[in-house]
Amino acid sequence: MTNRKDDHIQFALNYQAPYNSFDDMELIHHSLPEYDLQDIDLSTHFAGQDFEFPFYINAMTGGSEKGRSVNRKLAYIAQATGILMVTGSYSAALKGKDVSSYPSLNDFPNLLLAGNIGIDKPYSAGLQTITELQPLFLQLHLNAMQELLMPEGERQFRSWRTTLADYAAKSPVPIVLKEVGFGMDKQTIETARALGINTFDISGRGGTSFAYIENQRSTKNRSYLNEWGQTTVQTLLNIQSLTDKVEILASGGVRHPLDMIKALVLGARAVGLSRTVLELAEQYSSSQVIAIINSWKEDLRLIMCALNCRTVPELKSVDYLLHGQLLTQKKAELGLKPRH
Repeated sequence: MTNRKDDHIQFALNYQAPYNSFDDMELIHHSLPEYDLQDIDLSTHFAGQDFEFPFYINAMTGGSEKGRSVNRKLAYIAQATGILMVTGSYSAALKGKDVSSYPSLNDFPNLLLAGNIGIDKPYSAGLQTITELQPLFLQLHLNAMQELLMPEGERQFRSWRTTLADYAAKSPVPIVLKEVGFGMDKQTIETARALGINTFDISGRGGTSFAYIENQRSTKNRSYLNEWGQTTVQTLLNIQSLTDKVEILASGGVRHPLDMIKALVLGARAVGLSRTVLELAEQYSSSQVIAIINSWKEDLRLIMCALNCRTVPELKSVDYLLHGQLLTQKKAELGLKPRH
């Protein structure tokens, strides 16, 4: 029997999303910048921390030998480039299995490290995760559709809100509530905010599809749910009224610095990458990936300069156009019929 975590890695690499919402968003160029390239500041702040760069390696894997190999390479890359890395779900380690498959500050003392655990795990499990990993913050992931499609998945969800309130009240580190690729709706954010959560990774459709992954593992024919959920850009558009009230992080289908900037324009404090970085780690040496990530920093600066924005918060003032599906959805929200 193959390891479920290894299946996730393989299926994630095999899956090709049929649509990426970032392609339906166009930024308005500014012809007369006020700043020199060296003036551009990429720093950002969320989850109680200042970060030098507005992108990070998002939660992916752990709990297997393959996961250990991937995580050690990613941790080395993250430490070398000074970007944050979030571990995959710590659930396997909580069972006493494959603890070494997760990056450790003992091995990577300068790593900016955050942890991840499922909301189905009680606060005591979260506290153990925090104690063992010593993370800057803890992601609490929401994966209802994945659990429903997973043959061995969770079937009881009634306690999730109580568990979330428990984490919010007791955790010694900030809690980031994270979707896993289906897009987080406005009502969920408002409900969680009322429970004490202030930082949200909305993780929309367009990147890794856990519906597809679990359908590949299942004997049931539910492939019609492979594209369940809202895209990353649509999710960000849906929650515009909340971006000044809570801290929004964006992930899901982010491929390169232009996608990152688009997410920041729509109010994200920072952008998470999973599959894109996983592909790089699979295809290139650590030194090559480090060079690519460092080049992204320069690309972010040049795009910001072309938008006449010196800081990440200033990006929220950038004008943009919507095309294709995003424009159709926007017109539908306004009660207008799309023109043919």
